[in-house]
Amino acid sequence: MEVIAFVVGVLIMVVGLAVSIALHEIGHLVPAKKFGVRVGQYMIGFGPTLWSRRIGETEYGFKAIPLGGYISMAGMYPPSPREREAALAGERSGRAGGGFFATMVQDARAANDETLVGDDDHRVFYRLPVWKRVVVMLGGPVMNLLFAIVLFAVLFSGIGISSATTTIASVSECVLPAGTERTECTSGDPAAPAAEAGILPGDVLVSIDGTPVSTFEEASDIIRAHPGTPIRVVLERGGSEQTVTVTPVRTSREVIGEDGRPVVGADGAPETEEVGFVGVGPQVTRVPQPLWAGPEAAFENVGAVAGIMTQLPVRVWDTAVDLFTGQERDPNGPLSVVGAGRLAGEVAATDAPVLDRVASLIGLLASLNIALFVFNLIPLLPLDGGHVAVALWDGVKRAWATLFRRPPPKPVDATRLVPVTFVVVVLLIGMGAILILADLFNPVSLF
Repeated sequence: MEVIAFVVGVLIMVVGLAVSIALHEIGHLVPAKKFGVRVGQYMIGFGPTLWSRRIGETEYGFKAIPLGGYISMAGMYPPSPREREAALAGERSGRAGGGFFATMVQDARAANDETLVGDDDHRVFYRLPVWKRVVVMLGGPVMNLLFAIVLFAVLFSGIGISSATTTIASVSECVLPAGTERTECTSGDPAAPAAEAGILPGDVLVSIDGTPVSTFEEASDIIRAHPGTPIRVVLERGGSEQTVTVTPVRTSREVIGEDGRPVVGADGAPETEEVGFVGVGPQVTRVPQPLWAGPEAAFENVGAVAGIMTQLPVRVWDTAVDLFTGQERDPNGPLSVVGAGRLAGEVAATDAPVLDRVASLIGLLASLNIALFVFNLIPLLPLDGGHVAVALWDGVKRAWATLFRRPPPKPVDATRLVPVTFVVVVLLIGMGAILILADLFNPVSLF
Protein backbone atom coordinates (compact mmCIF):
# COMPACT_ATOMS: atom_id res chain seq x y z
CA MET A 1 0.00 0.00 0.00
CA GLU A 2 2.84 2.40 0.76
CA VAL A 3 4.25 1.93 -2.74
CA ILE A 4 0.84 2.61 -4.29
CA ALA A 5 0.38 5.69 -2.11
CA PHE A 6 3.87 6.92 -3.08
CA VAL A 7 3.07 6.54 -6.79
CA VAL A 8 -0.27 8.31 -6.32
CA GLY A 9 1.51 11.21 -4.61
CA VAL A 10 4.01 11.51 -7.47
CA LEU A 11 1.19 11.41 -10.05
CA ILE A 12 -0.70 14.12 -8.16
CA MET A 13 2.39 16.32 -8.25
CA VAL A 14 2.90 15.65 -12.00
CA VAL A 15 -0.71 16.62 -12.71
CA GLY A 16 -0.41 19.65 -10.44
CA LEU A 17 2.75 20.72 -12.26
CA ALA A 18 1.02 20.31 -15.63
CA VAL A 19 -1.90 22.44 -14.42
CA SER A 20 0.55 25.07 -13.12
CA ILE A 21 2.32 25.18 -16.49
CA ALA A 22 -0.98 25.32 -18.36
CA LEU A 23 -2.15 28.26 -16.23
CA HIS A 24 1.22 29.98 -16.71
CA GLU A 25 0.90 29.79 -20.50
CA ILE A 26 -2.75 30.88 -20.36
CA GLY A 27 -1.50 33.94 -18.51
CA HIS A 28 0.56 34.76 -21.62
CA LEU A 29 -2.02 33.57 -24.17
CA VAL A 30 -5.07 35.53 -23.05
CA PRO A 31 -3.53 39.04 -23.02
CA ALA A 32 -1.58 38.30 -26.23
CA LYS A 33 -4.79 37.43 -28.08
CA LYS A 34 -6.61 40.31 -26.38
CA PHE A 35 -4.00 42.72 -27.75
CA GLY A 36 -4.25 41.20 -31.23
CA VAL A 37 -0.95 39.29 -31.37
CA ARG A 38 -0.97 36.28 -33.69
CA VAL A 39 -0.34 33.14 -31.60
CA GLY A 40 0.65 30.08 -33.60
CA GLN A 41 0.97 27.50 -30.82
CA TYR A 42 -0.01 26.86 -27.22
CA MET A 43 1.91 23.81 -26.01
CA ILE A 44 2.31 22.06 -22.66
CA GLY A 45 5.66 20.27 -22.52
CA PHE A 46 8.58 19.91 -24.92
CA GLY A 47 9.75 17.36 -27.44
CA PRO A 48 7.55 15.30 -29.79
CA THR A 49 3.87 16.26 -29.95
CA LEU A 50 1.55 13.71 -28.36
CA TRP A 51 -1.71 15.40 -29.27
CA SER A 52 -2.72 18.71 -30.80
CA ARG A 53 -5.75 20.42 -32.29
CA ARG A 54 -6.00 23.65 -34.24
CA ILE A 55 -8.67 26.08 -33.13
CA GLY A 56 -8.74 29.16 -35.32
CA GLU A 57 -5.17 30.25 -35.99
CA THR A 58 -3.70 28.60 -32.87
CA GLU A 59 -2.60 24.99 -32.44
CA TYR A 60 -3.18 23.66 -28.92
CA GLY A 61 -1.45 20.50 -27.74
CA PHE A 62 0.63 18.40 -25.38
CA LYS A 63 4.22 17.27 -25.85
CA ALA A 64 6.09 14.28 -24.49
CA ILE A 65 8.23 15.95 -21.79
CA PRO A 66 5.98 17.72 -19.24
CA LEU A 67 8.71 19.97 -17.84
CA GLY A 68 7.54 23.29 -19.23
CA GLY A 69 5.47 24.87 -21.94
CA TYR A 70 5.30 27.77 -24.34
CA ILE A 71 3.17 29.87 -26.64
CA SER A 72 4.52 30.87 -30.05
CA MET A 73 3.84 34.57 -30.68
CA ALA A 74 4.54 36.25 -34.00
CA GLY A 75 7.36 38.78 -33.93
CA MET A 76 8.80 38.32 -30.49
CA TYR A 77 11.70 40.44 -31.79
CA PRO A 78 11.80 43.18 -34.45
CA PRO A 79 12.81 41.97 -37.94
CA SER A 80 16.40 42.18 -39.09
CA PRO A 81 16.41 44.52 -42.14
CA ARG A 82 18.60 42.28 -44.34
CA GLU A 83 16.52 39.15 -43.69
CA ARG A 84 13.28 41.13 -44.08
CA GLU A 85 14.24 42.50 -47.45
CA ALA A 86 15.44 39.10 -48.66
CA ALA A 87 12.25 37.39 -47.52
CA LEU A 88 10.02 39.98 -49.22
CA ALA A 89 12.07 39.61 -52.44
CA GLY A 90 11.68 35.83 -52.29
CA GLU A 91 15.40 35.30 -51.85
CA ARG A 92 17.41 33.31 -49.31
CA SER A 93 20.30 35.08 -47.70
CA GLY A 94 23.52 33.21 -47.04
CA ARG A 95 24.95 32.63 -43.63
CA ALA A 96 27.24 35.28 -42.35
CA GLY A 97 30.60 34.46 -40.85
CA GLY A 98 31.63 35.42 -37.37
CA GLY A 99 31.73 32.16 -35.48
CA PHE A 100 29.42 30.20 -33.26
CA PHE A 101 27.59 33.05 -31.53
CA ALA A 102 27.17 35.05 -34.74
CA THR A 103 25.54 32.02 -36.31
CA MET A 104 23.25 31.65 -33.30
CA VAL A 105 22.18 35.29 -33.62
CA GLN A 106 21.45 34.86 -37.31
CA ASP A 107 19.49 31.65 -36.71
CA ALA A 108 17.40 33.39 -34.06
CA ARG A 109 16.68 36.27 -36.42
CA ALA A 110 15.80 33.92 -39.26
CA ALA A 111 13.41 31.90 -37.06
CA ASN A 112 11.80 35.12 -35.86
CA ASP A 113 11.57 36.65 -39.36
CA GLU A 114 9.66 33.63 -40.65
CA THR A 115 6.69 34.73 -38.54
CA LEU A 116 6.68 38.29 -39.90
CA VAL A 117 6.05 37.82 -43.61
CA GLY A 118 2.40 38.16 -44.57
CA ASP A 119 -0.46 40.57 -44.96
CA ASP A 120 -1.12 40.76 -41.22
CA ASP A 121 2.42 41.15 -39.93
CA HIS A 122 1.22 44.19 -37.97
CA ARG A 123 -0.15 41.61 -35.49
CA VAL A 124 3.24 41.08 -33.91
CA PHE A 125 4.46 41.26 -30.35
CA TYR A 126 7.22 43.82 -30.85
CA ARG A 127 4.76 46.40 -32.23
CA LEU A 128 2.74 46.45 -28.99
CA PRO A 129 3.12 49.42 -26.64
CA VAL A 130 5.58 48.78 -23.85
CA TRP A 131 2.91 48.37 -21.18
CA LYS A 132 1.10 45.74 -23.22
CA ARG A 133 4.30 43.77 -23.75
CA VAL A 134 4.94 43.87 -20.02
CA VAL A 135 1.38 42.69 -19.31
CA VAL A 136 1.76 39.76 -21.73
CA MET A 137 5.07 38.63 -20.25
CA LEU A 138 4.02 39.12 -16.62
CA GLY A 139 0.75 37.27 -17.24
CA GLY A 140 2.41 33.87 -16.86
CA PRO A 141 4.14 34.41 -13.51
CA VAL A 142 1.13 36.26 -12.13
CA MET A 143 -1.07 33.27 -12.93
CA ASN A 144 1.27 31.10 -10.85
CA LEU A 145 1.05 33.60 -8.00
CA LEU A 146 -2.76 33.67 -8.18
CA PHE A 147 -2.90 29.87 -8.27
CA ALA A 148 -0.65 29.74 -5.21
CA ILE A 149 -2.89 32.25 -3.39
CA VAL A 150 -5.94 30.09 -4.15
CA LEU A 151 -4.16 26.93 -2.95
CA PHE A 152 -2.97 28.61 0.26
CA ALA A 153 -6.50 29.97 0.84
CA VAL A 154 -7.91 26.44 0.49
CA LEU A 155 -5.23 25.15 2.85
CA PHE A 156 -5.54 27.85 5.53
CA SER A 157 -9.23 28.81 5.38
CA GLY A 158 -10.82 25.68 3.92
CA ILE A 159 -8.90 22.81 5.52
CA GLY A 160 -7.41 24.77 8.40
CA ILE A 161 -4.09 24.68 10.20
CA SER A 162 -3.24 21.99 12.74
CA SER A 163 -3.41 23.65 16.15
CA ALA A 164 -2.93 22.32 19.66
CA THR A 165 -6.14 22.96 21.61
CA THR A 166 -6.69 23.32 25.33
CA THR A 167 -8.32 19.87 25.46
CA ILE A 168 -6.03 17.29 27.09
CA ALA A 169 -5.34 14.27 24.86
CA SER A 170 -2.82 12.42 27.04
CA VAL A 171 -1.45 12.48 30.57
CA SER A 172 2.02 11.07 31.29
CA GLU A 173 2.20 8.52 34.11
CA CYS A 174 5.70 9.49 35.21
CA VAL A 175 8.61 11.86 34.64
CA LEU A 176 11.33 10.13 32.63
CA PRO A 177 14.97 11.16 33.20
CA ALA A 178 16.28 13.79 30.79
CA GLY A 179 18.07 12.33 27.78
CA THR A 180 16.67 8.83 28.29
CA GLU A 181 15.57 6.73 25.37
CA ARG A 182 12.99 4.88 27.46
CA THR A 183 9.32 5.37 26.62
CA GLU A 184 7.79 3.37 29.49
CA CYS A 185 7.72 4.10 33.21
CA THR A 186 9.35 1.99 35.91
CA SER A 187 8.61 1.78 39.61
CA GLY A 188 11.51 4.13 40.35
CA ASP A 189 10.26 6.99 38.18
CA PRO A 190 8.40 9.79 40.00
CA ALA A 191 4.75 10.34 39.09
CA ALA A 192 4.06 13.13 36.64
CA PRO A 193 2.55 16.22 38.33
CA ALA A 194 -0.56 16.19 36.10
CA ALA A 195 -1.33 12.55 36.87
CA GLU A 196 -0.64 13.14 40.56
CA ALA A 197 -3.08 16.08 40.57
CA GLY A 198 -5.84 13.98 38.97
CA ILE A 199 -5.91 15.59 35.51
CA LEU A 200 -7.51 13.24 32.96
CA PRO A 201 -7.61 12.97 29.16
CA GLY A 202 -10.60 14.94 27.88
CA ASP A 203 -10.25 17.71 30.47
CA VAL A 204 -10.26 21.22 29.03
CA LEU A 205 -7.87 23.83 30.44
CA VAL A 206 -9.77 26.99 31.40
CA SER A 207 -7.16 28.99 33.31
CA ILE A 208 -3.73 28.50 34.87
CA ASP A 209 -2.42 30.50 37.81
CA GLY A 210 -5.40 32.83 37.44
CA THR A 211 -4.78 33.53 33.74
CA PRO A 212 -7.44 32.37 31.22
CA VAL A 213 -5.95 30.32 28.39
CA SER A 214 -7.37 29.85 24.89
CA THR A 215 -4.50 27.88 23.32
CA PHE A 216 -2.24 25.11 24.56
CA GLU A 217 0.77 27.31 23.81
CA GLU A 218 -0.46 29.90 26.31
CA ALA A 219 -0.90 27.18 28.92
CA SER A 220 2.56 25.75 28.22
CA ASP A 221 4.21 29.16 28.59
CA ILE A 222 2.71 29.58 32.07
CA ILE A 223 3.65 26.05 33.15
CA ARG A 224 7.23 26.41 31.89
CA ALA A 225 7.57 29.69 33.79
CA HIS A 226 6.74 28.05 37.18
CA PRO A 227 9.18 25.19 37.81
CA GLY A 228 8.81 23.92 41.39
CA THR A 229 6.01 26.39 42.18
CA PRO A 230 2.43 25.20 42.97
CA ILE A 231 -0.10 26.68 40.53
CA ARG A 232 -3.90 26.53 40.42
CA VAL A 233 -5.36 24.94 37.28
CA VAL A 234 -9.06 25.35 36.45
CA LEU A 235 -10.43 22.50 34.30
CA GLU A 236 -13.72 21.86 32.58
CA ARG A 237 -14.82 18.24 32.99
CA GLY A 238 -18.24 16.90 32.09
CA GLY A 239 -19.70 20.40 31.74
CA SER A 240 -18.56 21.65 35.16
CA GLU A 241 -15.39 23.39 36.32
CA GLN A 242 -12.92 21.85 38.75
CA THR A 243 -9.82 23.32 40.33
CA VAL A 244 -6.64 21.36 41.01
CA THR A 245 -3.20 22.35 42.24
CA VAL A 246 -0.19 21.24 40.21
CA THR A 247 3.49 21.69 41.00
CA PRO A 248 5.53 21.55 37.75
CA VAL A 249 8.78 19.61 38.16
CA ARG A 250 11.99 21.34 37.22
CA THR A 251 13.55 20.01 34.00
CA SER A 252 16.14 21.15 31.48
CA ARG A 253 15.44 21.79 27.84
CA GLU A 254 17.37 23.28 24.93
CA VAL A 255 16.88 26.97 24.23
CA ILE A 256 15.20 27.41 20.84
CA GLY A 257 15.89 30.55 18.84
CA GLU A 258 13.49 32.55 16.65
CA ASP A 259 14.57 30.51 13.64
CA GLY A 260 13.30 27.34 15.32
CA ARG A 261 16.79 25.91 15.86
CA PRO A 262 18.64 25.23 19.14
CA VAL A 263 20.78 28.12 20.39
CA VAL A 264 24.46 27.16 20.57
CA GLY A 265 26.76 28.69 23.15
CA ALA A 266 30.35 29.91 22.77
CA ASP A 267 31.66 26.42 23.59
CA GLY A 268 29.63 24.93 20.72
CA ALA A 269 27.22 23.09 23.03
CA PRO A 270 23.46 23.76 22.93
CA GLU A 271 22.28 26.17 25.61
CA THR A 272 19.71 24.88 28.11
CA GLU A 273 17.23 26.44 30.51
CA GLU A 274 15.26 25.26 33.56
CA VAL A 275 11.52 25.03 32.87
CA GLY A 276 8.43 23.53 34.46
CA PHE A 277 6.90 20.25 33.27
CA VAL A 278 3.58 18.63 34.23
CA GLY A 279 3.21 15.87 31.61
CA VAL A 280 0.13 16.65 29.52
CA GLY A 281 -0.34 16.50 25.75
CA PRO A 282 -2.98 18.43 23.78
CA GLN A 283 -5.56 17.34 21.26
CA VAL A 284 -4.62 18.61 17.80
CA THR A 285 -7.33 19.74 15.42
CA ARG A 286 -7.51 21.78 12.25
CA VAL A 287 -8.66 25.33 12.85
CA PRO A 288 -9.81 27.37 9.80
CA GLN A 289 -7.95 30.67 9.51
CA PRO A 290 -9.29 34.05 8.32
CA LEU A 291 -9.63 34.53 4.55
CA TRP A 292 -6.59 36.80 4.40
CA ALA A 293 -4.33 34.13 5.95
CA GLY A 294 -3.85 32.37 2.58
CA PRO A 295 -2.71 35.47 0.65
CA GLU A 296 -0.52 36.43 3.62
CA ALA A 297 1.17 33.05 3.54
CA ALA A 298 1.64 33.30 -0.24
CA PHE A 299 3.44 36.63 -0.03
CA GLU A 300 5.55 35.45 2.91
CA ASN A 301 6.60 32.52 0.73
CA VAL A 302 7.46 34.92 -2.10
CA GLY A 303 9.92 36.69 0.20
CA ALA A 304 11.44 33.42 1.40
CA VAL A 305 11.80 31.99 -2.13
CA ALA A 306 13.22 35.29 -3.42
CA GLY A 307 15.91 35.04 -0.74
CA ILE A 308 16.78 31.54 -1.96
CA MET A 309 16.86 32.71 -5.60
CA THR A 310 19.31 35.50 -4.86
CA GLN A 311 21.70 32.83 -3.54
CA LEU A 312 20.76 30.15 -6.08
CA PRO A 313 24.24 29.53 -7.58
CA VAL A 314 25.77 29.26 -4.08
CA ARG A 315 23.00 26.97 -2.85
CA VAL A 316 23.28 24.74 -5.92
CA TRP A 317 27.05 24.56 -5.33
CA ASP A 318 26.43 23.55 -1.70
CA THR A 319 23.96 20.92 -2.93
CA ALA A 320 26.62 19.56 -5.30
CA VAL A 321 29.16 19.41 -2.46
CA ASP A 322 26.64 17.57 -0.26
CA LEU A 323 25.93 15.18 -3.14
CA PHE A 324 29.56 14.18 -3.63
CA THR A 325 30.49 14.14 0.07
CA GLY A 326 27.33 12.38 1.24
CA GLN A 327 26.46 15.09 3.77
CA GLU A 328 22.86 15.76 4.70
CA ARG A 329 21.26 18.42 2.50
CA ASP A 330 19.74 21.66 3.71
CA PRO A 331 15.97 20.97 3.86
CA ASN A 332 15.34 24.61 2.92
CA GLY A 333 17.57 24.41 -0.16
CA PRO A 334 16.47 24.30 -3.82
CA LEU A 335 14.77 21.26 -5.33
CA SER A 336 14.18 20.01 -8.85
CA VAL A 337 10.81 18.74 -10.07
CA VAL A 338 12.15 15.27 -9.28
CA GLY A 339 12.66 16.30 -5.66
CA ALA A 340 9.20 17.86 -5.48
CA GLY A 341 7.69 14.66 -6.87
CA ARG A 342 9.64 12.55 -4.41
CA LEU A 343 8.48 14.67 -1.47
CA ALA A 344 4.90 14.38 -2.73
CA GLY A 345 5.29 10.61 -2.79
CA GLU A 346 6.67 10.58 0.76
CA VAL A 347 3.78 12.73 1.98
CA ALA A 348 1.19 10.48 0.33
CA ALA A 349 2.81 7.35 1.79
CA THR A 350 3.00 8.54 5.41
CA ASP A 351 0.91 6.94 8.12
CA ALA A 352 -1.20 10.03 8.74
CA PRO A 353 -4.87 11.02 8.35
CA VAL A 354 -5.91 11.51 4.73
CA LEU A 355 -6.79 15.16 5.35
CA ASP A 356 -3.29 15.83 6.69
CA ARG A 357 -1.74 14.27 3.60
CA VAL A 358 -4.01 16.25 1.29
CA ALA A 359 -3.10 19.45 3.13
CA SER A 360 0.61 18.72 2.79
CA LEU A 361 0.29 18.07 -0.96
CA ILE A 362 -1.65 21.31 -1.43
CA GLY A 363 1.01 23.23 0.48
CA LEU A 364 3.77 21.62 -1.59
CA LEU A 365 2.04 22.50 -4.88
CA ALA A 366 1.39 26.06 -3.67
CA SER A 367 5.08 26.48 -2.78
CA LEU A 368 6.05 25.13 -6.21
CA ASN A 369 3.92 27.81 -7.88
CA ILE A 370 5.54 30.49 -5.74
CA ALA A 371 8.92 29.20 -6.95
CA LEU A 372 7.72 29.37 -10.59
CA PHE A 373 6.51 32.94 -10.02
CA VAL A 374 9.77 34.17 -8.51
CA PHE A 375 12.05 32.22 -10.87
CA ASN A 376 10.35 33.56 -14.00
CA LEU A 377 10.79 37.14 -12.79
CA ILE A 378 14.59 36.88 -12.95
CA PRO A 379 15.51 39.58 -15.53
CA LEU A 380 17.46 37.29 -17.85
CA LEU A 381 16.42 35.88 -21.21
CA PRO A 382 14.85 33.43 -21.98
CA LEU A 383 12.84 33.90 -18.75
CA ASP A 384 9.77 36.13 -18.68
CA GLY A 385 11.63 38.67 -16.57
CA GLY A 386 14.21 39.01 -19.36
CA HIS A 387 11.49 39.90 -21.89
CA VAL A 388 10.06 42.41 -19.41
CA ALA A 389 13.50 43.99 -19.01
CA VAL A 390 13.86 44.28 -22.81
CA ALA A 391 10.43 45.91 -23.10
CA LEU A 392 11.20 48.39 -20.31
CA TRP A 393 14.55 49.29 -21.88
CA ASP A 394 12.73 49.92 -25.16
CA GLY A 395 10.32 52.19 -23.28
CA VAL A 396 13.19 54.09 -21.65
CA LYS A 397 14.82 54.70 -25.07
CA ARG A 398 11.55 55.97 -26.52
CA ALA A 399 10.86 58.22 -23.54
CA TRP A 400 14.39 59.63 -23.79
CA ALA A 401 13.92 60.37 -27.49
CA THR A 402 10.57 62.05 -26.84
CA LEU A 403 12.00 64.13 -24.01
CA PHE A 404 14.78 65.51 -26.21
CA ARG A 405 12.59 65.69 -29.36
CA ARG A 406 14.62 63.16 -31.27
CA PRO A 407 13.33 60.72 -33.91
CA PRO A 408 11.81 57.52 -32.47
CA PRO A 409 14.57 54.93 -32.00
CA LYS A 410 14.48 51.51 -33.61
CA PRO A 411 12.95 48.75 -31.49
CA VAL A 412 15.42 47.01 -29.18
CA ASP A 413 16.83 43.98 -31.01
CA ALA A 414 16.87 41.27 -28.33
CA THR A 415 18.43 38.80 -30.76
CA ARG A 416 21.71 40.52 -29.99
CA LEU A 417 21.38 38.99 -26.52
CA VAL A 418 21.28 35.43 -27.90
CA PRO A 419 24.86 34.70 -26.72
CA VAL A 420 23.92 35.79 -23.19
CA THR A 421 20.73 33.76 -23.43
CA PHE A 422 22.75 30.74 -24.51
CA VAL A 423 25.02 31.06 -21.46
CA VAL A 424 22.00 31.45 -19.16
CA VAL A 425 20.35 28.35 -20.67
CA VAL A 426 23.53 26.31 -20.24
CA LEU A 427 23.83 27.41 -16.61
CA LEU A 428 20.16 26.60 -15.94
CA ILE A 429 20.55 23.17 -17.51
CA GLY A 430 23.69 22.55 -15.45
CA MET A 431 22.05 23.63 -12.19
CA GLY A 432 18.95 21.60 -13.03
CA ALA A 433 21.06 18.51 -13.70
CA ILE A 434 22.87 18.90 -10.35
CA LEU A 435 19.56 19.25 -8.48
CA ILE A 436 18.05 16.23 -10.24
CA LEU A 437 21.09 14.09 -9.39
CA ALA A 438 20.99 15.29 -5.80
CA ASP A 439 17.26 14.55 -5.57
CA LEU A 440 17.89 11.05 -6.88
CA PHE A 441 20.97 10.10 -4.85
CA ASN A 442 20.95 12.46 -1.86
CA PRO A 443 17.32 13.47 -1.46
CA VAL A 444 15.77 15.80 1.09
CA SER A 445 13.51 13.81 3.38
CA LEU A 446 10.67 15.28 5.40
CA PHE A 447 10.55 12.34 7.80
